[in-house]
This record gives sequence, C-alpha cells and structure tokens, in this order.
Amino acid sequence: MQDQKKHNRPLTARERRLIWATTRSILETDQFKHKRHGKKSKSNWNYFKRIINFLVWGTKLVGLFERGYANVQNIQIKEHELSFDNLPSNFDGFRILQLSDLHIDATPELAHSILHVVDQAEFDMAVLTGDYRQDNSGSFTQIIKPLAEVCALLQKEFPPLAILGNHDTYLMTEYEEELQVQFLINESINIERDGQHIKISGSDDAFSYFTDATLETFDDKPGFKIALVHSSELADIAADNGYNLYLCGHTHGGQVCLPGGKALISHQTEGKNYISGFWKHGKMIGYTSNGCGVSGVPLRFNCPGEITIFTLRKSLV
Repeated sequence: MQDQKKHNRPLTARERRLIWATTRSILETDQFKHKRHGKKSKSNWNYFKRIINFLVWGTKLVGLFERGYANVQNIQIKEHELSFDNLPSNFDGFRILQLSDLHIDATPELAHSILHVVDQAEFDMAVLTGDYRQDNSGSFTQIIKPLAEVCALLQKEFPPLAILGNHDTYLMTEYEEELQVQFLINESINIERDGQHIKISGSDDAFSYFTDATLETFDDKPGFKIALVHSSELADIAADNGYNLYLCGHTHGGQVCLPGGKALISHQTEGKNYISGFWKHGKMIGYTSNGCGVSGVPLRFNCPGEITIFTLRKSLV
C-alpha cells in the first residue's frame, strides 16, 4: 500500500523540470518543429537565412543598409495603461516591463542599446518572453554575460520572470542563479502584495517545441491571471481558462515592414491581428511585442524595436 501511494504521489517541481529537460533535449536535436494537434514540420531556418541574405544584398545595393542597421539600435519605450475589473486593489498601478526577442548577440551594439533603454524605464517587475540568442542552435554561452547585465537592471520589487522561445535551448535554464531570473517552464507562480496576489503562468515555446505538458500551464481557477507565452499560439487555451492578459512576442512585428507597418514576413499563423500590438481573444487582452532585437538580418524598417511597460489599473465600478 505504501509503495502504491508513493507511486501515485504528485511529481515534485524538480522532477517535472527534469522530465521537461529530457523531452526538450530530444526535440532540439531532431531539427523538426513540433506543433499543436500532432503537426510536425522540418525546420528550414538555414534555408530561410540564405533567402534573407538576398535582402541584405538588396539593401546594400540601393544604399539602405546603414539606415536599416541604425534602426536596430533605436529601441523605443512604449507605455500602456490597462484596466481590469478583477485586478486586486493592492496591484492598482502595478507596472510590468516586457522584454521580448532580445537576440542579444545579433549585433555588437545591441546589448548596449538594450541596457541603455532599460536603465531609463520605471517598473515594478520585468518579464522576458523568449528568444535570447541570434541563432536557434549551436553555442549560447556567449549571451550569458550580456544577458546577466540586462537582468541586473531588472531586480525590482519582484525578481524577473522568463520563458523560453524557439531560438533558445533548455540548457539556458541552468543559468537561473547567474542571470538572477526565474524561468517558468509550464508552471505558475503567485506574486503577493499585502495579502493579495496575482498569478503569472509561463509556458514552454509552442512554435517549435509544443508538448501536451504545455497545455497544463494554464488552469481555470478564478483570480487575476497573466500568461507568458513566446508566441500567440496558445491564446485560445489561456482565454478559455480565464486569463486576463497574454504577453508574447516572436514576430518582431515583422521587423522589415512596408511603410505603414505592413509586415513582409511574420512567421505568424494565427492571423494578421496578432502580428504586432494589442489584440483580443474572447475577454482576454493580448499583446505581441515587436521585440528589442533582430533575427535573420541586422535590419529594421518601419518597425522599431520596443521595450514595453504595462501599468495595471483597477477598474472603477
């Protein structure tokens, strides 16, 4: 009987993390994208890089490369105020800073640009929504030092929370202490102010590394809840479970856009409304950040990088 009870006991957080790391390590080695509903497709990142090299060549040919490169360093601070009926009163005025898609090794100047902008921002807590390196495989240790410098500026009332994106490796989670950040891997935490709390749930990347465990990130318990997901692909799941705010990135807002902000490439399958900025899914408010880094090409046109600050407000009844 005792053996049976031991066998049926819930897994510890350490055991869940170990199972996840083992699974993700396998997914990272097979070079396939693993999607919802059993979909699986070959990763064409290297082929994609060859194609966009023509874009670099074209901008140099017409004299636009230097302008596009300079745009990468021009990261903006965007501030938004959001009101919610069920926000605990002690969190009225709570400021969340979102950093997404840093790709911090994409250009030599990028880390300095991110540090400069973050240092100007005022906030109570930071969340990082994935994609910390330029490539989606190979070495990653080169980003640990500059990322740690950024995270040192993020130590506020609550320590920063982070999730992984499709360019990241599971091995990054071993650097939590050095980075001074807590990774949420298909799990949730409560942050508390004077006896009241809000829940923040963070999932593993669903763009390339979806597993059924990803869906277990979200629960339907009442309360004010925020979802952190690298892409918008789990918006329906979070909304169905009563989440109030969904923060993601992944698209870079298109990164290279036509005048007016129309993205040429977004890697976005949920619809054009999810490419950049605010959107809604049911009663849930979502936001897709343009990100503060670049990927593929070190260029931005008509789509500035951003660091976003959300001020949460209690709705007046």
